[in-house]
Amino acid sequence: MASWQIWALMSAAFAALTAIFAKVGVAQMNPDAATLIRTIVILIVLTAVVVATRQLPALMGGSARTYAFLVLSGLATGASWWCYFRALHAGDAVRVAPLDKLSVVLVAVFGVAFLGERLSPINWLGVAMVAAGAWFVALRA
Repeated sequence: MASWQIWALMSAAFAALTAIFAKVGVAQMNPDAATLIRTIVILIVLTAVVVATRQLPALMGGSARTYAFLVLSGLATGASWWCYFRALHAGDAVRVAPLDKLSVVLVAVFGVAFLGERLSPINWLGVAMVAAGAWFVALRA
């Protein structure tokens, strides 16, 4: 497997653990406060990683455009986490997580629409299957 595939699979595994841990964590806490705690933990851990790997100079290497898009990405991440924790607080993890993963479908649509990326018909079939699968898993039978 290519390194990107390994990293993507590890991301999926950690995302699954995120849902389970967060569901337990928000059971007795306001989801907004829980999201703040999660954000602080991530800030501390990533700061330690950047410092330990001597990547601090890289923080000054971006263009204004780069920083603008990273700020927008950060805002979108924060909004996503906020909504995700609120959904977990109110719903079952087994139903919230699949709907959250509809982001896969949206990335495909946005990637084609805004980034000029291309998908073949078989890729679009996969996107449709992901959408249908997420919806079916989220249904309460």
